[in-house]
Amino acid sequence: MSNLILSILMIAGAALLAGGIYVLRKGLNKKQGLLMLVAAAVMFANVGIWLIPTPEDNQPISPQSGD
Repeated sequence: MSNLILSILMIAGAALLAGGIYVLRKGLNKKQGLLMLVAAAVMFANVGIWLIPTPEDNQPISPQSGD
């Protein structure tokens, strides 16, 4: 399920990036184009944060059977 969400975030980020560049190049609305680029950067940063591996020492302690 998380792979699907990350994929959707990447596609939406790419669409925002392309749309922001298009709006800026056409000169239609500079503020909207910049906000689209910022939103794309935030989406890419979120995906990057979720994909950073965590050290094995920080994993939650699971109850062991037999102790």
